[in-house]
Amino acid sequence: MTAQHDDVAAFDAVERLYHAYLTGFILTLITRAGTPAATEVVFRTFRRQQRARFLPGLQKLGLDRLPHAVACAQYHYLSNQVGGVKVEYVYENDRKAWVRYPPPRWIWSGTAVCGIPSEVSRAMLWGWHANNGPMLGNPRLGFVCTGQTVDGQPGLEGYYREYDRDLAPEERLVFSPGEECPPFDPALAPVLSSDTWPEARLRKVLRNYAMEYIASILPEAIAALGPSEGGRLGGTAGRLIGMHCLDETAALLGGIGPGPEGFARYLLRMAHGQGDDATLTGDGAVWTVRQTTWHAMRERENLPREAFDAWNELWIGAALAHDRWLRVDVVGRRDMGDAAWEWRISRRR
Repeated sequence: MTAQHDDVAAFDAVERLYHAYLTGFILTLITRAGTPAATEVVFRTFRRQQRARFLPGLQKLGLDRLPHAVACAQYHYLSNQVGGVKVEYVYENDRKAWVRYPPPRWIWSGTAVCGIPSEVSRAMLWGWHANNGPMLGNPRLGFVCTGQTVDGQPGLEGYYREYDRDLAPEERLVFSPGEECPPFDPALAPVLSSDTWPEARLRKVLRNYAMEYIASILPEAIAALGPSEGGRLGGTAGRLIGMHCLDETAALLGGIGPGPEGFARYLLRMAHGQGDDATLTGDGAVWTVRQTTWHAMRERENLPREAFDAWNELWIGAALAHDRWLRVDVVGRRDMGDAAWEWRISRRR
């Protein structure tokens, strides 16, 4: 593995950017498409993630032989902990186990929590937690939510419960705000083996955790709202986040040089931080970044072109924040049949 793929600072910068893009995209959907549309997209995003990651994750974490309620709660505890999310776990018995996400909520970074309706937060639970029972082939397993941060309660919390009867689909998630999660004791919580999860691997997982949500929400927004509207809103959020995150991500990388060359080197470093193969060429006035892989979307087939267009607005926005006279032209697109993705960076004035 080359040194460029072990660039921990770039991992951190990519994680910050994609994390902000996820939060910003959801806020964009709420404010520009409305709460029902945002709720549908969030539900579809978390259901997509759950179907792809839950069962393989249980095996990878060594939880697949535990009682189902316990396995689910431990899965959320360990997988979110690996992803950098603040989370707690409490075992009550083999048929009841709690998971709690104290504030600050990872997904609603900063002040964004103030703009999230209850329905959008509930959509995450319907998308993931309510579907664990069906995925495990256990029709008696459900999730009881006892609190949501966006409703002013001190954390998103609840417990997996295995009932004495099969549940109807609408019973797989219920809300019981009168109950309260017992105190969390870290000494009683499961831990990851440091041999299995060394520090270098954990840093990459943190990056991937944020990237995978973007790889899910962009296609689902386009599927739910249509290519034109879903792509437009994804691009709106991308440009705004790119502009507002440039300084933070550049600082994590140790700074950014002036003009087209400075931005081209930033784009190259971010591409490597995403796990992509990319090269840089230039002559002083015009610089080209050539990328032959798209790690974020490597598992997504038949992506509409609007997905790339929306994602690319991250870099358009970042370029505008760096120097509002920069031009970032896409001159090659592998998703459209070219040999690689290529960005040509120059200055209008």
